[in-house]
Amino acid sequence: MGSRVAELFSEVDKLRAELLDNVELTRDCRRVEEEIKHRDILTRIENVVLGIVTSLSKDEAPVLALPNRSSWANVSFDSAVGLQMCSESSVTTIRSDCASSVTKFAQILKILMVIYKLVQSNSYSTKRDIYYNDTQLFGSQKTVDSIVDDISCTLKVPRRALHVLATSKGLISGDLCYLEEDGTRIDCRSSSAAVAVSSNIGGIRNIVSSAKFVLIVEKDATFQRLLDNDFCTKLSPCIIITGKGVPDVNSRLMVRKLWDTLLVPIFALVDADPHGIEIMCIYKYGSVSLSFEAHSLTVPSVMWLGLLPSDLQRLRVPEDALIPLTKRDENKLSSLLRRPYLTSQPAWQKEMEMMQQSKVKAEIQSLASIVPDFLTSIYLPNKLRYGGWV
Repeated sequence: MGSRVAELFSEVDKLRAELLDNVELTRDCRRVEEEIKHRDILTRIENVVLGIVTSLSKDEAPVLALPNRSSWANVSFDSAVGLQMCSESSVTTIRSDCASSVTKFAQILKILMVIYKLVQSNSYSTKRDIYYNDTQLFGSQKTVDSIVDDISCTLKVPRRALHVLATSKGLISGDLCYLEEDGTRIDCRSSSAAVAVSSNIGGIRNIVSSAKFVLIVEKDATFQRLLDNDFCTKLSPCIIITGKGVPDVNSRLMVRKLWDTLLVPIFALVDADPHGIEIMCIYKYGSVSLSFEAHSLTVPSVMWLGLLPSDLQRLRVPEDALIPLTKRDENKLSSLLRRPYLTSQPAWQKEMEMMQQSKVKAEIQSLASIVPDFLTSIYLPNKLRYGGWV
């Protein structure tokens, strides 16, 4: 008996040694992969600089060619992906000998230099840090944000691969726990306070959740209302997230990460107005400016839970809670209806056409004019229970 136990322990020791070897091998493989990625990005930056040096050696003014990220002509629509940049897209030229673009030329080179050092040293920086590195040159944070995206698109690598992070504005709460890249454990299950969306979504691991669905909430005020009412535990284990209006990249990455990992339905709760619909479309189909990263940002399965224009009639929301569409609203609505992805969503089209005909819009808060707690006690529970989404 004793010899058998000894043999068993011996086998366990061998297995443990093999497992440790496999773990070390996996770590080594990942390290090599990272080194290859770093080398590839450094080479791409070096090629840009080489092009500039070559032009100078020929006594020619260097020119940078950036993909045009603002043109619908450069974007195609795929129902499985959303809006994605065409392989043969038009470019915008940034000349070093032109008064109108020489400053941007210098700004791009400065940020390329910063990125090169970050990748080379395997360290990270925020876009805000880059801006404060030379506020006089950049002039505004918005300039840095745009150029980082231009560089990401030009080099054809995700922004995180450039080792540039962005401070998140989004919040998340519900049945969710995970580890940050540095090992910090994040618990989103508090009913009284939300957690800031991570600024390093790619580094999140060990996601644990029993959520039945994820609810995207357009506005922070509505999100806080759901928190106050302990929505995530009262109705069903779920996760709620808000990008506080037009979502930042990290909020969009987080929704995509949850969709890929949990394989649960994703619903959107937005105002019944053109602006809210557009925000929902950004989560679902992406945006023109970031169409080059569509595969990691869009969630094609997003469903419109509310507030639907048809809800306003069905629930008889009081007229004094409705708001007339402005000319700007009407133009935005017409523009949305012309977008390529709406042809695959006839139910959405019908709702938007209903808004066009009624010429009114409404905020989610308008439901309080029926009963103060109508949103959390009646509207959302019934919608989710009986399938009131499109």
